[in-house]
Amino acid sequence: MARRRITQETFDAVVKENVEEFEMDPEEALREAVEQFESQGVDLGCIVKAVPILFGDKQEDQTQTHKVLQALDALQIGQDSESSLLPDLKCFTEQCSAGFAQRYLAAQKEAYPTILSCCQKSLEEQESLLASLSALAALTDGQPDLLDTKGQNLLLLILNKYQADHAVLTACIRVVRHCCLKHEQNRQDLVKAGVLPRLTGAIKQHGESAELVKDASAALRVLTFDDDVRVPFGQAHDHAKMIVLEHNGLKVIIDAAKAHPENRSVLSELCAALSRLAVRNEFCQDICDLGGLKFMMTLLADSFESQELVRQVLSAIRAIAGNDDVKDAVVNAGGVQLIVIAMNRHVSNSNVCEQGCACLAVLALRKPNNCSVIMENGGTLAAVQAMKTHPDDVNVQKQACMLLRNLVSRMRNFNQIILDMGAETLIAQALQTHQDCADVAQAALRDLGCQVELRELWTGKKGSLAN
Repeated sequence: MARRRITQETFDAVVKENVEEFEMDPEEALREAVEQFESQGVDLGCIVKAVPILFGDKQEDQTQTHKVLQALDALQIGQDSESSLLPDLKCFTEQCSAGFAQRYLAAQKEAYPTILSCCQKSLEEQESLLASLSALAALTDGQPDLLDTKGQNLLLLILNKYQADHAVLTACIRVVRHCCLKHEQNRQDLVKAGVLPRLTGAIKQHGESAELVKDASAALRVLTFDDDVRVPFGQAHDHAKMIVLEHNGLKVIIDAAKAHPENRSVLSELCAALSRLAVRNEFCQDICDLGGLKFMMTLLADSFESQELVRQVLSAIRAIAGNDDVKDAVVNAGGVQLIVIAMNRHVSNSNVCEQGCACLAVLALRKPNNCSVIMENGGTLAAVQAMKTHPDDVNVQKQACMLLRNLVSRMRNFNQIILDMGAETLIAQALQTHQDCADVAQAALRDLGCQVELRELWTGKKGSLAN
């Protein structure tokens, strides 16, 4: 059931009423308004929960407003004057960065056309353009629907015009990323307009700029998403293929990673991008051949203390290990030992445990020799410990069940060893607790030789499902 919504004006009116009619101080009036609406089931996610300020030169002309709208008004007035807009743009950007509610309120008051106009007027002035793009990036964060055809054309124009300016490129690419997240049409429109070569070209040309590499890689990754619930299906797979086949994306990303060996934030983003591009068997092999696997193994061995980087590296290894030859390459490079060390060191982190179990499950699939290596190096024990530590995390439970099932599907001699670790009880608990684990948990119990009740969903009678 959808929650009720109100306008900012309604909320502000209640705050004002609490002050004037009930003689509350401003902060108390604000708290009372929030509690009142939340008790009524109103969604306040898009409401600026702050006491409005008075704005206006003359007392009789003063009106109540919010800081973000005050900054927007200053911009709209300043556009008609000869004075610099830089201070006003900076103020607006800071206000939009305060939270989604501020950005949403600004968008309701025509902030998008105002900022877009600032960008257009600043095309020949690098400093003003950079400030305008920063404001546009702040405004569009979480609001990709704001971008229109005029805005798309302007972004491509700037990407072409300022290819040599990494600061402007970075700000523009950030806008692209924000406008493509959860918006399939924007993704398709920008790809058709030629954004892909601009992104890969920016990484190649400005590979020394950590900030640009990170933002451009993130933009490429977002273009491979299928996260817009408003469309039945997107072109994520096609975009990933285009990045790899038409724009040499794998080499571009791997070369960029080699240029920033100490920057964990950049490396984490580049690994995330590689995992999104490993969509075909040959792409997985290409990543390995380009030195991507060696780079990941070194990175994992050197970065055990960084949970986020470990998670992203494991995710990338999981993705490229979909190729059977790469599976063997990972194992031969000592990948199993590194994965188990990472899981043991970060056993309290559910994301690391999930990705670690998933990696080992992929490596074990259809590979009896790899199963032996996983058993010998404590991979099973690490998975069992992960299940014990995170009983309420469905993803950890699912991936651990998958690993245990893959280990014994062709190596039944491991059954008793795994059962002695208490696997049956843990799998049964996951089956009972998490509905999404049903299929994989039942398969694991079956292949471990345990008694499992399999429900026959289809009987072929009367064209319906049996209860």
